[in-house]
Amino acid sequence: MRVIVAMSGGVDSSVAAALLQQQGHDVVGVTMRLWGGESDSGCCSVSDVDDARRVADQLDLDHHVFNFGEDFERHVVAPYVADHVAGRTPNPCIECNRHLKFDALLARAATLGFDAVATGHHARVVTRPDGTFRVGRGADRAKDQSYVLHMLDQPTLARTLFPLGDRTKADVRALAAELGLRTATKPDSQDVCFITSTEGRATFLGRRVALTPGRVVDEAGTEVGQVPAIELVTIGQRRGLDAPGGGPPRYAVSVDAATATVTVGGPEALLTDVQAAVDPVWAGRPVLGAALVQCSAHGTSEPAIVEPDGTGLVVRWQQPHRRIAAGQSLVFYDDDEVLGGATAC
Repeated sequence: MRVIVAMSGGVDSSVAAALLQQQGHDVVGVTMRLWGGESDSGCCSVSDVDDARRVADQLDLDHHVFNFGEDFERHVVAPYVADHVAGRTPNPCIECNRHLKFDALLARAATLGFDAVATGHHARVVTRPDGTFRVGRGADRAKDQSYVLHMLDQPTLARTLFPLGDRTKADVRALAAELGLRTATKPDSQDVCFITSTEGRATFLGRRVALTPGRVVDEAGTEVGQVPAIELVTIGQRRGLDAPGGGPPRYAVSVDAATATVTVGGPEALLTDVQAAVDPVWAGRPVLGAALVQCSAHGTSEPAIVEPDGTGLVVRWQQPHRRIAAGQSLVFYDDDEVLGGATAC
C-alpha cells in the first residue's frame, strides 16, 4: 500500500512512519506547513520540520513539505478569533484535524495516487461486523486522542491508518530509542500551536481584534466586577473576574458577548441537567439514545441520553453536570468507540 505519513517532527509520527515501513508499505513522509508565524509549542516551528526531515532521512524515506498555510488561516485561525469575539470557546486542534489533516491532506494524497494517510494519533480504526468503521480509543488511555478525531466519516476512515493505536506512549518512546530516532526523547507538543507561551492568548487576539471590557454581574443582575476583555472569558472560569472575595467561590456561568456581560454564580450554578448542541456529525448513521459523553480531550465520559432537537441535539445527563462552554465539542461513545459528536451552544 502507498501511504503518506503526516510527520509533525514528534516521536509519535516518527514511530508511525517506522512501523508502516517495517510492515512493507511504500511510505512517504509529509510535513504540513500550517502556521507561518512564531511558534514554541512543538508542532509548527521550523525546528519541527527539520526534525521530521531528519527522521525521514534516518528511515531512508522520501520527505516533502506541503504548504497549507492559507487553508490553516481560513479554517482554523480565523474561526478561532471569530469564536472568541462571539463569546464561544473554540477547539482549534479539532478544526485542524477536520479541515487539514483529514481533508486537505487526504485530498492531496488521492491526487498523488496514494492509498491512505497515516498519523501518529493514539487512536484506532475499528472495523465493525457490518463492514463500517469507527474511531476507537487508543490503548494508552492517558494519551487517547479519539476525542479530537470524532468528526471522521466513513470515506475518511476507510483511507486512514493509526499505527500507534495498540501501543502505549512508553512503548512508542522505547521503540524510537531502539531505532535511534532523534525524536525519541522529544517532549510532546503542548497547547495551541499558534499561541506562544511568551505572547499568550490575549496578545494574539489583541493583534487581530479590539478587545472589549465587560461587566461582571451576579445572578440577580447586580454588577460585582469587571473584566478587561469579554473575549477571554469562558464558562467555569474563576480567576480574573474581579469579583469580591471573602465568600464562596464564584464562577462564570454565562458569557453574553453582545452586551459584554459575564454572569457569575456559585458552584451549584454551574450545574445543569441538559446541554444543547449543534452541528452533529456521525461516524455512520446517527445513533441516538443512551451514550457516554465526553466534553474535553482528556476528560472522563459520563452517561447521558442524546436526543434530536430541531436541527441540533440535546444531551440529558443522568447526573447534574457542569455547563459546557459554547464552542466546545461533545463526543458520544459506545464503550470505547466513537459514535459521533456535536458542538455545545
